[in-house]
This record gives sequence, structure tokens and C-alpha cells, in this order.
Amino acid sequence: MAAGDSASRRAQEARRQERPLREQWQAARREAGRWEAASQGEQRVAAQLLVLTERGWRLLVDRRWPGTRSANVDMLLVGPGGVFVIDVKNWRSRPEVSDGHLSAGGESRDSDYGKLLAVTKAAEQAVSALGMSPVAVQPLMVFAGQRVSGALGRVRLLGEGEVGPALLAERVRLRPAVVRAMADHLEQVFPAYEGSAVEVAAPASPQGREDDDSTGLFDVEKLRDAAMAAAREAPIEEWMTFLDPDQTGLVGRRWSGPARISGPAGTGKTVVGLHRAAHLAQRTSGRVLYVTFAKNLPRVQGTFLRTMAPAVAHRVDFRSLHAWAQEFLHERGIASRLHKEKADTAFSLAWKGVGRDSCLGAIEAPPGYWQDEIRYVIKGRGITAFDEYAVLPRRRRSTSLRRTHREAVWALYEEYERIRKDREVHDFDDILALALEEARAHPERSPYGAVVVDEVQDLSLVGVRLLHALVGDAPDGLLLIGDGQQAVYPGGFRLSDAGIDIRGSRGQVLRVNYRNSKEILDAALAVVAEDAFEDLDGVRLPGRREVDPTYHDGHVVRVAEATVAEHDQALLEGLRADAASRSARPWADAAVLCPSWAALKHYQRLLTRAGIPVCLLEHYDGQPVDGLKLGSYRRAKGLEFKHVYLPRHDDALHGGAPGSESAHERRELARSQLFVAMTRARDSLWLGSVHER
Repeated sequence: MAAGDSASRRAQEARRQERPLREQWQAARREAGRWEAASQGEQRVAAQLLVLTERGWRLLVDRRWPGTRSANVDMLLVGPGGVFVIDVKNWRSRPEVSDGHLSAGGESRDSDYGKLLAVTKAAEQAVSALGMSPVAVQPLMVFAGQRVSGALGRVRLLGEGEVGPALLAERVRLRPAVVRAMADHLEQVFPAYEGSAVEVAAPASPQGREDDDSTGLFDVEKLRDAAMAAAREAPIEEWMTFLDPDQTGLVGRRWSGPARISGPAGTGKTVVGLHRAAHLAQRTSGRVLYVTFAKNLPRVQGTFLRTMAPAVAHRVDFRSLHAWAQEFLHERGIASRLHKEKADTAFSLAWKGVGRDSCLGAIEAPPGYWQDEIRYVIKGRGITAFDEYAVLPRRRRSTSLRRTHREAVWALYEEYERIRKDREVHDFDDILALALEEARAHPERSPYGAVVVDEVQDLSLVGVRLLHALVGDAPDGLLLIGDGQQAVYPGGFRLSDAGIDIRGSRGQVLRVNYRNSKEILDAALAVVAEDAFEDLDGVRLPGRREVDPTYHDGHVVRVAEATVAEHDQALLEGLRADAASRSARPWADAAVLCPSWAALKHYQRLLTRAGIPVCLLEHYDGQPVDGLKLGSYRRAKGLEFKHVYLPRHDDALHGGAPGSESAHERRELARSQLFVAMTRARDSLWLGSVHER
């Protein structure tokens, strides 16, 4: 009996919930019936879209639809999922896609496809004025009376029964007030379209209560401010894909050859790159490669793109440079024997054999310094002859070397190469050199139509040459994103060394900082104020650059203790106090960053023992997690957090023999790495120090 009563109650509840949906559908069918010239199938599609207006969507319908050849595209739909340009088709035959062409019943329908893309382009230009990325504008071709689920280029092809679920499954991009403002703006830009909605009586709101989103029309500036404020309130993962209106023009720009986007930390370079990749995937037939140096970033960036533009995410490959190069060699049938530990052993043997007792031993620099000289200066730049190395400018290497020193370095390099080859092992630079040789030998076999390179300043010259070889100087082929001030590895190069010529408007510098509060930005710039740098193009820039901050509410906390134990206790107390002041998911938007692997392991043990949930950055994939992020300064590159904690942040800035050139060089590199870590912080930055030396 009890089971029967429960089933009866569930049935009654289902009927109760079904009633308003049925009323909405009936009202939508009556509204769709206004278009008398429409077929029954077209009216059913329109009714589905009208039902969405009861859920906060706005539908704009061409006044001339249907029944006239002068009509453009049937509908514009604006909702939480973005802007959709919709063309409803009542074809008797099922649509067919073949070799990039659309047909039905043996007749070409490419003109319908082109018309839809033309209106979509106009819609993109319209919404960019309000700060929306063109990625959020999606063209749909919907077929009445058909079951279809596919795509032709960037156009989604959906059947009558598939369109509603597909739209409701879209991620939330726009809040209600922005939906209204966007629809009002589009109605002005497209005067041939008029708003349409179902008329269903809604229950009155409780007396004295107002909808927080019941504000009137937004002007452009207010809408931009509202969009940025909403993005700041959202989880940090959503903020990291926020595109400012001033950046939208770069996403869809046409470049006649290789292009570069540069600018100080926090200016949104990576965000532009992600939106650019989605834009290219929508408009090109080839695949798009998005590559970085750090191996954890591709996972995060891939997650962001799947969230931003799921329809094209499968056409963009996110890879770290060396992982991609290994895959490339494997696909081409070229053997590679990468083994870092064995390569390190080969160097150690070479150092003991010819390096330690040479004139290099008299220079106050550890053996790792000379291994970096081989890795970044010689092999990283593709140097194969001593005469070339003898006169080579050693960028970002301030330790002066006479010819006798360079001869000793070259002898060390040759001994290392001999041992490495005898042991049949490759290092990371060998993998890139092999891939470059293959790419140059068969440029016609490149699998990519476009390549986007993020954090280009961290790549070697050989790595940049390799990526350039995949697309050459083709229009919109190669986009390089990076900032020389944020280089965290020794060595350096100029783009001209790679045969890449960035001319005129193909070099874009971003100057507005959207990430860091002014106080945080000032603290970070003070660290590198005296360190001038060369930004890959031969131009030397001051450490303290002119940046236009847009955010002023963040703050810096400095804590100095006498011992490591007292410092670590202060860190734990600060973390707990800050977490208590936040709402749900108190750890999700915060990170503890460390300068070294040893420091990272130390703080992993400390946090775990304190019962604080930890998510290592090497495992982070861009999905929100309720755990405190923990990683190295280098692993944090390309990421950002609302709150950043840097324990013992200044340890690496001290030490080394006074006046030593190699120590000075190491401290300068440490300052660059610290600068990167500090500029990951958006709202708060905690800086810990220990006075005992």
C-alpha cells in the first residue's frame, strides 16, 4: 500500500510539473501560428525556441519570415548560452555534407550556407561592440521534420527534435541583464528583426521583493563594467577566459603572415590566444595546434576551450612542445630515445672528464651552469660549429667568457655528445632538432593550418623554428604570444634568428592589465625594476614598464619571522583566516607557490599535516576543485589565482659570492621567476620572509 501511495504521489507531482510546460508549449504554438506562411514543421521549430523565452532567452524573428526570397536568416536567439544565428529549413530531403559542401535531393545548398555565415559575421561585429567574443556567436541550421546532428565547418546542423536540447545544454555565458541588453542592441542593429515571446501568466513576486536583474537598458560602458564585475565574482576558471571588449578585434583580425601578441603580465595575452584558436578552428579546414613549453598548461587550456567553444574544441590540439615533437616523430616513423636521466649522467661524465679541471672550474659557477650553456645556448640555438659559438651573443647570460673559456665549453659539449651518442640516448634538444629536420624535409605534409604558440619566450630557438616550419609565412598561420620579461629559463634569442619577420600591425602590444590590483602590480614591478630586458625583437625595455591597471581593490600582506618554524606557522594561520572569510569552496581560488622542488615538497607535507586539501598544479586540469593549489613558480606560468601565497619568497634573491658574475646572473633569473609568481595573484598576495641566514 505504501509503495502504491508513493507511486501515486510521484505521478501527481509529475502531472503538476507538466502543466506549466504544456501551457508554455500551447502558448508558443499559438504565437508561432502568426506566421501563416510557415509550414507546420517550421512552426514547431519556432515554438520550441519561443518556449525558451520563458526561461530568460530572447528571440528576434525576421519580420519577412517565412515565404519570401528576400528574407535573410530566420531568427536571432540570445540566451545564457550566447548568441545563435538560426536558419530554419523545411526541405523534403535530408541534408547531406560532402567535401565541404551542403546539398539536399542532389541539389546544391551552398548559397543557404553562405547566407547564414554572412549574417553570423554581421552579428559578431555587432556583439563585439558590447564586449562579447565572436566565439560566443554560433550559426545553426535547423531542419524541420528531420533528425540531424552534425556540422559543416562552424555551422551546426540540427534536426527539429535536436535543437531544443542542444541549446539548453550550452554552458552559461551571459547573465540575465546582459542577455536583455544584448538582445536590445541586436534589435537596433538588425531592424528587420522583431522580438517575439510567449504570453504565459507568471505568479506574482512576493511583495516588496525585486528581481536583482530588473534594471533597465545598459549603455555600452555600464554593460562592460557589469560583465567584468560578474567575471570577477565567478570562479577563477571563468575569469581566466574573460575577454575584454578592447581585445575582441585581435581575435578575428586577418594577418598577412606570422604575427605576435606581446605585453606585460596580466594583459590577457593567453585569453586572446585561446579565443583566437577557437576563431581559427571555426573558419579553417586544417587543424590548429596550440603549444606551450610547460607540460601542465595544455590540459588547463584544453579544458577552457572545451568550455568556451565545444563545437570546435576537437579541432584544436593542445600540447607541450616536447610531447608534441615526440608524437610527430613517432607518426613519421622516426626513432627517438629520449631519456633525461641518462642524458644527465652523460653530462656528469663529460664534466668529470674534460670540464672540472679546465679553466671553467676557476669560474665561480656550478656544473649545472655549464649544462645550461650547452642546453640553451649551443643546442637550443642549433649551433653546430665552434666558429659560430665563438662570436655568438649569449643573451640573458651575463657571465663573461673569453675565447679560452668558450673553447673549454665547446670541448665539454663535444665530450657530452660523444658519450650521449655512444649510449644511444637523446636529450630534449635532440628531439626538437630531429622534428625540425623532418618538418623542413616535408613541409607539404604538415597536419596544421595554424599554430598558436603561448609563452614563446620560454621556447628555444630550435623549437620556434620547428613550429614556424609547420605553417611557414602563410596568412593567419603562426601566432606567437609571450613577454620577454617573464622568461624563466636562461638563454634567449631574437625572432629574426628564426627567420620570422613581424612587420607593422602584425606585432601587437597589449598594455592594459586586467588581472592584478595596483598594489600587487607595484610590488611585483619593484622586484624587476632594475632588470632591463630584450623582448625577442632586439628592443631593450626597462624593468618597470608603463602598465594601465584596471583593478584597485587587491592588497599585499608581508610577513617576516625570525625562524622557518615561525614563518610556516604564520603561513598556516594566514591561510586559515583567509579561508574562513570566504564563502563556499574557500580553497578553490588560492595557491601556494614555491621557488624549488625541495620547497614544494616541504610545503606539501606542512599543508597535508595541517589538514588543508591540496591540489598539485601538475595534476590541475582547469576544472574548479575545492583544494588549495600548490606548485612551483615555473608550473604556475600561464595561470592565475585570486589569492597567492609565496612562502620564503626572497630566499633565492640572496646568496652567492659578492661581485660574482654567475651569482648575479642567477639572482636576476630568480627575480624574473619571482616576478612571474607574484603576478599570478589577482586579489591578494602574501609574501613571507625568514630573517635567519
